[in-house]
Amino acid sequence: MARPDPSVTRIAGPWRHHEVHANGIRFQCAEALTGPGDDTPPTTRPLVILLHGFGAFWWSWRHQLRGLTGARVVAVDLRGYGGSDKPPRGYDGWTLAGDTAGLVGALGHPTATLIGHADGGLVCWATAVLHSRVVRAIGLISSPHPAALRASVLSRGRRPGHNGQGRALLPSLLSYQVPLWPEHTLTRHNAEALETMVRSRASREWAASADFSETITHLREAIQIPSAAHCGLEYQRWAVRSQFRGEGRRFMNLMNRPLDIPLLHLRGLADPYVLAEAVDRSRHYAPRGRFAGIAGAGHYAHEEAPGPVNEELQRFLDASTSLLSR
Repeated sequence: MARPDPSVTRIAGPWRHHEVHANGIRFQCAEALTGPGDDTPPTTRPLVILLHGFGAFWWSWRHQLRGLTGARVVAVDLRGYGGSDKPPRGYDGWTLAGDTAGLVGALGHPTATLIGHADGGLVCWATAVLHSRVVRAIGLISSPHPAALRASVLSRGRRPGHNGQGRALLPSLLSYQVPLWPEHTLTRHNAEALETMVRSRASREWAASADFSETITHLREAIQIPSAAHCGLEYQRWAVRSQFRGEGRRFMNLMNRPLDIPLLHLRGLADPYVLAEAVDRSRHYAPRGRFAGIAGAGHYAHEEAPGPVNEELQRFLDASTSLLSR
C-alpha cells in the first residue's frame, strides 16, 4: 500500500495553510482566519505559535485555532512532522529552539507567545531559555520543565520503592531507543499502535467521542507519511541518549535557570503519562508561573476539554498582551 503524501495534512477549516522557511528548512503552518471585514495586517496582532506533541501534527490545535482571539494564531508542524521538511538530523534541543526562534522572525514578528503540548512544550521551555529575546510568554499542556521531568523520572517518588513518573514514561521511551523496529511498530497495521498509545493516555469520554474518531484517523494517516515516524522518534531518542553525552549535560546546565516571563501550565488531572510530581517540581523554574489542573482530562487536555483550556489560554494571552502594552 502506498504511503500517504504530506498533502493529507492540509485539512480544510477556518484557517489557511501556508509554508514558512526558517532555520534552513520548510515548515507547514495552519493560521487561524480573522473575522469578516478584518483586513488589518497580521503582523499588527501579537503572534501566538502552537507546537504539538509526539505523534501529532498541527491538527491537534484545531480547537485553539477556532477559539483563541485577539492574536495571530499559527499552529506549526514541527520539524519532521506532517507537511514540514523531514531532514535526517536536527532533533536536539538547540536546533528545535532555533527552529522556533526562526519561525518568529520569518512570520514577521519580533516576539511571540509560545504554547506547546508535551514535546512541543519542551521546545517552548528551550526556546525561552536559549532565545529569550523572541519569547514573550509560554503556555504549556502537560509539559514539565525538562530538568523537573528528569528529576521526577529518576526519583523514587512519594512512596518508597515506587517511581510513579518513571513507571509512566520509561517503558515507551526506552523501547524507542533501538533502531528501525519502533518505526515499523508505530506504522504497521495502519498505525494501530499510535491509536493504542493515544487511547491509553486519554480520558475514556474523549476516546469514545466523534472528535476522537476524526482525530485519530488523521493522526494514523499522518504518521505514515514517509520519514514522519522516524523523525518523531528521533525526538525521543535524543532525549535519552543526550543524557549520556556532553551535549546533553551542557543543555541541561543551560536549562537549569528560572524563567522571568509569564508562564501558564495546564495538566489534565487524569493524565496518566505526565504526573503531578513533575509539574510541581517545575514551579521552581517559573516564579511568575500559574499552574492549573483541567478536571476530567488526560494527557491531551487541549483536545479533550477545549472549552476550559481555551478559557485559561485566553485569559493568559489577554494578560500577557496587557503587560506588553504597558
